Amino acid sequence: MKFSRNASANWKGSGKEGKGTVSTETNVLDKTPYSFTSRFEDEKGTNPEELLGAAHAGCFSMKLSFVLNEMGFTAENIDTSAKVTMEDGKITNVHLDLSAKVPDISSDDFQKAAKDAKENCPVSALFNTEITMDAKLG
Repeated sequence: MKFSRNASANWKGSGKEGKGTVSTETNVLDKTPYSFTSRFEDEKGTNPEELLGAAHAGCFSMKLSFVLNEMGFTAENIDTSAKVTMEDGKITNVHLDLSAKVPDISSDDFQKAAKDAKENCPVSALFNTEITMDAKLG
C-alpha cells in the first residue's frame, strides 16, 4: 500500500526573532505557531522536535498493537511518550516510555513485542540516532 500525507510550514523573519506556523493537510494543525522561543525556550507553541515525538509515540503504539495481534494478544491500553533530545543542533536520542496493559502476556513476550515495534515502526526507521526505551506492563 502506498500513500502520502502532507504538511507545510511558513516562516517569516530571522531565525531568532522570526515566527512561523505549521499546518497539516487534515487541518489538525492549522497555522499552529512556532518560533525560536517555543523551540528552545518555554514560549507557548509547538516545535519540530515535539511534533517528531508525537509522531514517533503514535507510530510506535500502533505498531506495537499490530505486533501483539500477530502474537495472539490484544492490548487493552498502550501509553507511550517520546522524549526527543537535541544537542548541538542534532537529535541525539529519542527515548520511548511505554506502559501497556496486555492480558495474559508474559513479561518476556511483552518485551520482545516492544523491541520489535521500536525497531520496525516506520518513524523509528527515519531517525539516524539512538532510540532507547523503558517498557512496563501495568
